[in-house]
Amino acid sequence: MSKYTMHILVCGGTGCLSSQSNEIVDQLIAHIEEAGMSEEVQVLKTGCFGFCEKGPIVKILPDNTFYVQVKPEDAEEIVKEHIVKGRKVPRLLYEDPTTEEHVSDSKHMDFYKKQMRVALRNCGFIDPDNIEEYIARDGYAALAKVLTMTQEEVINEVKASGLRGRGGGGFPTGLKWEFAYKNKADQKYVVCNADEGDPGAFMDRSILEGDPNSIVEAMAICGYAIGATKGLVYIRAEYPLAIKRLESAIHSAREYGLLGDNIMGSDFCFDIDIRFGAGAFVCGEETALIHSMEGMRGEPTTKPPFPAASGYWGKPTNVNNVETFANIPVIILKGAEWFSKIGTEKSKGTKVFALAGKINNVGLIEVPMGITLREVIYDIGGGIKNGKQFKAVQTGGPSGGCLTVKDLDTPIDFDNLIAKGSMMGSGGMIVLDEDDCMPAVAKFYLEFTAEESCGKCTPCRIGTKRLLEILEKITAGKGSEEDLKVLKELSEVIKDTALCGLGQTAPNPVLSTLTTFEDEYLAHIYDHKCPAGQCSALLQYHITEQCKGCTACARVCPVGAISGTVKALHTIDQEKCIKCGACMDKCKFAAIVRE
Repeated sequence: MSKYTMHILVCGGTGCLSSQSNEIVDQLIAHIEEAGMSEEVQVLKTGCFGFCEKGPIVKILPDNTFYVQVKPEDAEEIVKEHIVKGRKVPRLLYEDPTTEEHVSDSKHMDFYKKQMRVALRNCGFIDPDNIEEYIARDGYAALAKVLTMTQEEVINEVKASGLRGRGGGGFPTGLKWEFAYKNKADQKYVVCNADEGDPGAFMDRSILEGDPNSIVEAMAICGYAIGATKGLVYIRAEYPLAIKRLESAIHSAREYGLLGDNIMGSDFCFDIDIRFGAGAFVCGEETALIHSMEGMRGEPTTKPPFPAASGYWGKPTNVNNVETFANIPVIILKGAEWFSKIGTEKSKGTKVFALAGKINNVGLIEVPMGITLREVIYDIGGGIKNGKQFKAVQTGGPSGGCLTVKDLDTPIDFDNLIAKGSMMGSGGMIVLDEDDCMPAVAKFYLEFTAEESCGKCTPCRIGTKRLLEILEKITAGKGSEEDLKVLKELSEVIKDTALCGLGQTAPNPVLSTLTTFEDEYLAHIYDHKCPAGQCSALLQYHITEQCKGCTACARVCPVGAISGTVKALHTIDQEKCIKCGACMDKCKFAAIVRE
């Protein structure tokens, strides 16, 4: 039982830390000490609350008051008004954009109403550096339970749950464990794939930052089930906070006898080490990841053999990603039947998404499988920024595709997204509005995949570059209809012949935008226009008769393309103009138009 009567939880995720949440913690502690309440009120730095759009977030317990966009200088008012006098601070409360009313409890916010936290169950509730807080929320109880079960019983429980891999492929987790269990060897390995590389994705990072002990426990459970004594976490070095908290969790688990020899007095021995990646997207593929850990180039190999038979150093190896492991302790404690009742027939449980782009409520969300895109974008996400029209949503990152208005009522699960020409991926979800150019979006993703290709197979190494070159021609207004035919044919060839998932899915953004937004491609080719006004090579800025000759546009132009005298109509030299738009932003008289 805690001696404290009140707790102040401050988001300590990467996003909020960059907005001074450390300073908020320091100020709260200082003012609580000043008020003489250090024995009654505890300040805790937690993991991500998910509502990143409104961070830094401060939550007060037990009344569950939820303060948003808090600054260090707000700490004094929070302590003096809320903690000392028991009066909420209205200006720091979330304001519902529809009713314009203040909402003090996060349970009543639209952002959280339709969410269901399983993988994220502890993020935002506990101090991730304190193993005792994890234990207080049933931490390591699942590990204790499996030590009383047979290996087959543990694997059957995971199989019965219907959990599928959350890293992109969606392969049944229990079946994967069973393969590794059945392959006999003197040494086996459990690998946690934390090499999250999709643009805009931050699911795995947030779990490791907010609840690292759940991954340690899950890996130990997997080790027991398949007969492994060694675990490895492969994490990109760009995640310093996640690494720090994971190291702390591993160290604490060893001290408490939850890792190492004879865990909990049993015959089971298991320990975990960390391996660092250099941020190569292709190392999200399990064979490339394994080669990287072995000190070789991060390149994929053909399967079979699968890692379950011959993985790390040729030994049976089970690879799951962070989110997949985060579900394991809950499944063991609450049972496969409980988990399998969540979601759809073939996609059980919940899914964590990084909701980003032109959306009002950017953040990390966890929803039951089967929820529709409309519910995610409009109910949880709060709709499109600045009242713009929804245009598309890119799911699955560079490996996925764009879904449009006609797909908004599609239930989100593995099979439905694939049927629509996209995929679940690891959980990136980027929302696009009417101002986004779809050929340019496809070009953006091809720039990424062409750069990240390991170069081992010709279809990916050369094919993605050819796709990118064609998209660059089209967005520069130099494409032809023949280029569209080549795009389609080349995309299909790459999908059929590339060695690994990176190459096989690289054409997805091209094919999905070609299918649903062919008119935009044709406008670039025939009209030499970008309907969204984003492709700079196809834009022109003109000064109209509204010009007052104030010279503001000429002064701000970085290349001296604007000429004219004071109080006289100015002109733009189209040869010099770099289409930066600085003149249009500066003009106070709406005298500059973009065509």
